[in-house]
Amino acid sequence: MTMTKSISSGAFFYLVPSIIGLSCSGLVHEKAASEEQYTNKQRPNILFIVSEDNGPELGCYGAPVNTPILDALAEGGIRFNNAYVSQAGCSPSRASFLTGLYPHQNGQVGLATWRYRMYNENTPNLVNDLKASGYRTGIIGKLHVNPESAFDFDFSEINSGNFARRDLDMYAKHAYDFFTSTDGPFYLQVNYPDAHTPFTPQVDGRPKQILTGVDVEAMPLFGVTSDSLRQITADYYNCIMRLDEMIGELLDNLQKAGKYDNTLIVYIGDHGIDVIRGKRTCYEGGVRIPFIVSWPASGTAGIVSEHLVSIIDIYPTFMDISGNPIPSHLPGKSFLPLLAGGAYEPREYLFTEYHVHSNHNPYPQRAVRDARYKLIYSPLHGTEHPDYAFTLSRKLDHEDFNEALTRAPEFVRQSYQRYNFPPEYELFDLLADPLEWHNLAEVPAYSEVLEHLKGVLHAWQVETSDPMLDTNLARRFFDDVMKQGIAERAYFPYHEYLDPKIDFGR
Repeated sequence: MTMTKSISSGAFFYLVPSIIGLSCSGLVHEKAASEEQYTNKQRPNILFIVSEDNGPELGCYGAPVNTPILDALAEGGIRFNNAYVSQAGCSPSRASFLTGLYPHQNGQVGLATWRYRMYNENTPNLVNDLKASGYRTGIIGKLHVNPESAFDFDFSEINSGNFARRDLDMYAKHAYDFFTSTDGPFYLQVNYPDAHTPFTPQVDGRPKQILTGVDVEAMPLFGVTSDSLRQITADYYNCIMRLDEMIGELLDNLQKAGKYDNTLIVYIGDHGIDVIRGKRTCYEGGVRIPFIVSWPASGTAGIVSEHLVSIIDIYPTFMDISGNPIPSHLPGKSFLPLLAGGAYEPREYLFTEYHVHSNHNPYPQRAVRDARYKLIYSPLHGTEHPDYAFTLSRKLDHEDFNEALTRAPEFVRQSYQRYNFPPEYELFDLLADPLEWHNLAEVPAYSEVLEHLKGVLHAWQVETSDPMLDTNLARRFFDDVMKQGIAERAYFPYHEYLDPKIDFGR
């Protein structure tokens, strides 16, 4: 058993003196001294595993669910406890880790299936940059970013969300074909359908033993309990257990192909669970994700990090580890030093946002957190958030939920009222109140914290050319989406007034 170590903000690690030309004195690329060290045979492979619609509800994060594969992966590498997506929706999240940009910067502010798309098909992205540097690139499962032609994969299989969970064994089989047909370094992104809705309890005997509502308590983020909520929780956990089994098959095939030791393995969820106070919100249940990194060649294992990390850090990290320069326009930062033993300066603040998902639920929001506090800003405060009614009617037994809500403590009922009609600011102490029940924005004792985070958020909006600095544009976007209606999936020209016109320096 590897002893678990903890990394907190401000800590540095010197675990490996030198890995593929990285210097502990400051993570220096030594290409001039030794060009051959970056030959294709020596550069690490990258296996990037993405699951659907699940937060950190894994055994290694303390959830009451059996996930031995992912638990072992975490024990053999680094588990990030404070990892976040840029927006709690599939297409915006995936566009962010592929472009290294926030949704308001790349334009993918809503679902690709609803014709939301990036501003520019020539936006630099991880796939093309790695391919240009000699990596063979592949994807298994959905891409879900528009236009798909912007990503020049060499290998592509199962090009859909596959929420019916058909032929689940083919994910690992396709991956094995990719592993064994690739001589040089590779980047393979494997996108699994679990734990997207519907929460199908069992598929092809996976998981072997299913949970029912009598076996579990309702997820704490609900704040209420009922028979239907316990059953939803059980079925969600069944999806997580099936996901764990499928990742086990994938890693077995990586081993069989003889590629395991020289492969960086990164696992994330694309955002939180699709229930109330989860997906499509700026709450922790939507934006906080599991994030596990394992690189056998580094010797780094058993690390639990409290550093704030974002999916926008994935692109610069993968460029860094492959020996490529990190594009100067990227707002994220490489966490390779945590793996390679270099000095790592953690970020002080982390930012998330929301725009729209499908046309049912537009509602511009911005959020920032530091090591302890989190601020959510709603420029359209007082306007009803359409996702509240959408989620109740589409994702839950709303009559059962509303009845359960009548039995909840007053602070829980008030929290749901805020979700439905957000105030301008919500401030939470994530150490004392990790489920975000108590809004401190109007508590005088927290006025200094409030004003400080408001200033930090405003400065970030200015720095990233956030169009939602203009509340009139936020209102226009909301009204335009509502006018489109839920039956209309044609593109409407939101790019005309949201595009920040980023200079990619190329």
